[in-house]
Amino acid sequence: MKPADALAQLETIRTLMERSALYRRALGPINLGVGVVGAVATGLAWKFGPGGVTAFAAWWLAAAAASVALAFFVARRQAIGDGDSFWSPPTRRIASALLPPFTAGAAFALPFLLDLPAVRGVTWFLPAVWMVLYGCALQAAGFFMQRGIRLFGWAYVAAGVLDVLWWSCPLHSAPTIAGSHWVMGIAFGAGHLAYGAYLQATERRPAS
Repeated sequence: MKPADALAQLETIRTLMERSALYRRALGPINLGVGVVGAVATGLAWKFGPGGVTAFAAWWLAAAAASVALAFFVARRQAIGDGDSFWSPPTRRIASALLPPFTAGAAFALPFLLDLPAVRGVTWFLPAVWMVLYGCALQAAGFFMQRGIRLFGWAYVAAGVLDVLWWSCPLHSAPTIAGSHWVMGIAFGAGHLAYGAYLQATERRPAS
C-alpha cells in the first residue's frame, strides 16, 4: 500500500471515530426530543379524538416529519458547536442509510392516507410496519455510530414483529384506532424518552 493511500485511510478512520463521538453526544438530546414529540402527539390524539384511518396516518407522518426536522437541527447545532462540518461524508452515509427505510415507511402509509377499503380495520398493522422499518433504519445507520444504537434498532424490530404476532392471533381482538395511537406513543414516545435518558445519564463528559 502506498503511503498516501495509508494516510487517506487513517484520515477516514479518524473522521469516522470523531463523527461517532459527535453522534453519541447528539443522540441523547435527539432521542429526548423525539420522545417528547411522540408523547405530545399521543396526548393530543387522546384529547381531540383518534379520528379515522386517514387522520391516523397523516397525524403520525406529521409527527415523524417533525422528529426528523428536530434531529437535523440538534445534530447540526452540535456539529457547529464543536467547530465541525455537519454535512460531512459520514453524515451523508448515515442519511443514505436512513433514506430507504424512511421512504418505505411513507409509502406503506399511502393506502391508509387514501382510506382504501383493503386497509380499513387493519390500522393496527401500520405501527408494526413502522417499528420494523425504523429498527432497520437504526441498524443501517448504526454502522457509523456506537453499538447501542444498533441494539436499539433490534428492539424496534422485535417490538414490531411481536406487535404483528399479538394482534394477528385469533385470541386477541384488533385494537381500535385509539389503541393504535397508544401503541405509537409507547413505541416512539416512551421508547425514545427512555433511551435518551439512558444516553444522557451514561454520557462521558470531558474532565474539567
